[in-house]
Amino acid sequence: MLTKLYQLADLLRDRARRRRMTADHALGRRGEDIAQRFLQRTGIVVVERNYRMASGAGEIDLIGWQGDTLVFVEVKSRRTDDYGSPDRAIGIAKQASLIRAAREYARHAEVPWQKVRFDVVNIVFRTPPEVTHQRDVLALRGSEQPRSA
Repeated sequence: MLTKLYQLADLLRDRARRRRMTADHALGRRGEDIAQRFLQRTGIVVVERNYRMASGAGEIDLIGWQGDTLVFVEVKSRRTDDYGSPDRAIGIAKQASLIRAAREYARHAEVPWQKVRFDVVNIVFRTPPEVTHQRDVLALRGSEQPRSA
């Protein structure tokens, strides 16, 4: 029953967003809603959405805590997976942007870099939406070089 209520709320929010955003932007926000609930069910406490650096140069979709680990999450949403998994759209430039924003957030939150993790949540809008969660995709641990997602 609760799942049906969430689905209805998602649809209503999506319709409202489509009036003031592009269809792709609204789809991305809907994916973030679904990803947030999914992550909360797995034990990640989401504390921030759509965090932007002070300079405006980078954005992180979701930030949360799992135990004593600060988790930065990139959410990728697609209508279909005809052209592969949504996370294939995370290139080197996006990885560098995520790392810059994460470093700023971790510095302000006074979290050591060794307690940081990068995850990706893929959403493919089927009925029901297909959600996959990839943990520790950048595995930096003191390094500046991103590993391909």
